[in-house]
Amino acid sequence: MKYLDCVEVIVEKEKYTNHGIHKGMQGIVWLEESINGTWDVFFPQYGDKEEIAEIPIKEEDMKVIPKMDARLNERIKKQFEK
Repeated sequence: MKYLDCVEVIVEKEKYTNHGIHKGMQGIVWLEESINGTWDVFFPQYGDKEEIAEIPIKEEDMKVIPKMDARLNERIKKQFEK
């Protein structure tokens, strides 16, 4: 994994859901180095909307993907809104 890689969260964990991040959401690695096996990941929404979160994610809890689609993040987010 490296800076600006597109990634997808592959697990559902409370420490991520507390920040609005759920399995299947996609983001961008936002720092040049990992810290204790975690990477700072930026999770955008589509267009000019506010980001969902920027949080540390364990490397084993995500996978690198070829391209990110922020619209997917919005669809997943809506599933969890009350």
